[in-house]
Amino acid sequence: MATHSAPTFATIANPPYAGSDALGASGLTPAFSPLYQQIKGLILQSLQSGEWKPGEAIPSEMDLAGRFRVSQGTVRKAIDELAAENLVVRRQGKGTFVATHAEQHVQYRFLKLQPDNGDAQSEGPAERTIIDCKRLRASADIARALSLRSGDPVLQVRRVLAYAGVPTILEELWLPGAPFKGLTAERLSNYNGPMYALFETEFGVRMVRAEESIRAINPDAEQASLLKVQATTPLLSVERVAYTYNDTPMELRRGLYRTDTHHYRNALS
Repeated sequence: MATHSAPTFATIANPPYAGSDALGASGLTPAFSPLYQQIKGLILQSLQSGEWKPGEAIPSEMDLAGRFRVSQGTVRKAIDELAAENLVVRRQGKGTFVATHAEQHVQYRFLKLQPDNGDAQSEGPAERTIIDCKRLRASADIARALSLRSGDPVLQVRRVLAYAGVPTILEELWLPGAPFKGLTAERLSNYNGPMYALFETEFGVRMVRAEESIRAINPDAEQASLLKVQATTPLLSVERVAYTYNDTPMELRRGLYRTDTHHYRNALS
């Protein structure tokens, strides 16, 4: 996400604030961004650098206002936007915390496949089977999606998610090799929480947003066998690129979804 430097002026509403010591020191440009957006950018920098870890409380609005030499209202507006983007979570009477994929309400943020009866939370966690996890060289299309160079090391993970014993989702994930060094099929199989929580806690990579494209396809022979469907069964193909801070792509995920007992649901606002 682009960030911007402090303006060189001050007003009564927005008093002067440590130009070179605070905003200016980060080399951010230009000067016409609203002040709360500049503060938001600085908070994002701290999130990205790991100053505040997922699940930890960030400083109070008063402390941040003092740190950046701005009003509490300016800080509050910046945090409001971060909360709306699910990057931080406000807790009444406790403060503001860095959002984490370990929290249940966040676990389902990127999972759009819902059971026809009930909801994803009532259905419970999927039974996960890791097919394989191997290190390869990025092809041109994988490299393009992950902003890598062709031939760069990547990790390919394939898994099946089943509900009530019925294989429902077949996923193929591509991850840049360097940030996920040490990730193995055994490590994935032994981890009981959401995969994004594993990425977050053990590899320091937090997915903050994603883009998806959807279409209907027929599976090939291997895909049909893994999902236990006929080759003529239409499946929902969902391709997702997930990003960490600063719009850095960290995952390409291609999923095939059965829709005989589930449907794809997205809330728009």
